[in-house]
Amino acid sequence: MRKMFFGMAAAAFAAALALGQDTVVVRPTDDGRALINPGMGWTMHYYSNIPKNYGSHLKPGDSAEWFPGCSVVYLRIPWAFLEPEEGKFNWSVLDTPAQRWIERGGQVAFRITCSESWMRYATPEWVKKAGAKGVFWSWGKPEYGPDVKGDNWDPDFVDPVFLEKLENFLRAFSARYDGRPEVAFIDIGTYGLWGEGHTHVTSRVPQKKMDIDVKRHIDLHVKYFPHTQLCISDDVSGPENRSGNYPLLDYARSRGVSLRDDSILVQAPPKSWFHADQAERYWRTMPVILEHEHYVPSKNRGAWVPELLIKSVEDYHASYMSIHWDPKVLLEENRETIAKINTRLGYRFQLRELRYPKVITVGKPKQTAVPFAVKWSWANAGVAPCYADAFPALTVKNAEGGILAVLSDEGFNLRQLAVAPPGQAVAKEHGFECILGKGNPAFPEGWAAPYCPTGVFDVYVSVGRRDGTPVYELPLPNGDGKRRYKLGQIEFR
Repeated sequence: MRKMFFGMAAAAFAAALALGQDTVVVRPTDDGRALINPGMGWTMHYYSNIPKNYGSHLKPGDSAEWFPGCSVVYLRIPWAFLEPEEGKFNWSVLDTPAQRWIERGGQVAFRITCSESWMRYATPEWVKKAGAKGVFWSWGKPEYGPDVKGDNWDPDFVDPVFLEKLENFLRAFSARYDGRPEVAFIDIGTYGLWGEGHTHVTSRVPQKKMDIDVKRHIDLHVKYFPHTQLCISDDVSGPENRSGNYPLLDYARSRGVSLRDDSILVQAPPKSWFHADQAERYWRTMPVILEHEHYVPSKNRGAWVPELLIKSVEDYHASYMSIHWDPKVLLEENRETIAKINTRLGYRFQLRELRYPKVITVGKPKQTAVPFAVKWSWANAGVAPCYADAFPALTVKNAEGGILAVLSDEGFNLRQLAVAPPGQAVAKEHGFECILGKGNPAFPEGWAAPYCPTGVFDVYVSVGRRDGTPVYELPLPNGDGKRRYKLGQIEFR
């Protein structure tokens, strides 16, 4: 069907040339800027477990729009902050920073944790008092593991009372956030230290048991967030496991749960990360999220290597990268690195060439419009696919910005564009037939649809939904503020 459709468009284009219609050829160049698009970008750690990290560095009206490519506010915070008493929720902790990003067209992401190294009860204490079993332990002692005199308490993560109370919380959390287009992703962070699955310094759950237990948490999240992208830390299969055998992550993937790796630049080379091989199983169908180490501690231990941060995006085919420090400091000291990452992070639609007739005949009453063709070629210069539908469209506007015509190429879904190494993205060509005005024999005699005046008008390109609604920013100048970009002009006769 697509080959036949392209053939029809090519025939119409050839017919236009035979009628003497000149062709406008546009070959735009990528302007190199950072893009704010759904499903990709930099995630600002507003809460990084400890609430003061790192949103406290921002003024209330500051949503980091000045940080190139910052599209998501990431809220990672213990459950105890959100439900200090059973059934009584403190949603303002999430809603306040979330609304700052949502108001400017950004998104929000979450991780709710149940175990922390810096507080006694990350799981609310009332859960323990309700009968949930668990262990005390202490952070920073030479001998890690359960300690009845320990400073921190962890639940048994599959204890029936704990799971009952957690499910009640997830039900309430879901009612607020599941299926919201403003939510980029939600981590499954309710198992293990910092929500990363670690128990080697706490209750020391054997990996084989974890492979069974974590499935309960995956299933709970899938149950309550069926319409939201979920992800889980690579560490649930072992922080330095490089065996290639990851049954728990295989299970997560089978449930539609994607991967995040929190190990980037935590250790000095050659241990800058461990699980790019795991990402190979995910990135073609789901977004991969990367989190680098807290910036200054990474520098202090000699682990921060800008070239390796760039390489991690390539190796993981990452859609998201973290801002894991005061964002102003990170940007000031890594501006060039961030700019390079922004040319590759996620997807990046490039219009390589556009061809359309300079003059077309529009249908008038008792006349027939002449079909014409549009041909264009597009490439994805990013490191990852776009995981949602993305259809290119032309929009014709008058001098006042009024829309005269919307021509959507719904036979060409840009989510199918292949990714390639830097500078090697191959463009894919497609053509489609357009008609403006009368030309359909089903139209009543004397009618034209849509009505098009004659004159010279502006041509804009966009990418979005099937109906021509723009969704995605493009790396092009001359935008209209609504994700359409002026490329040239066309004459209606």
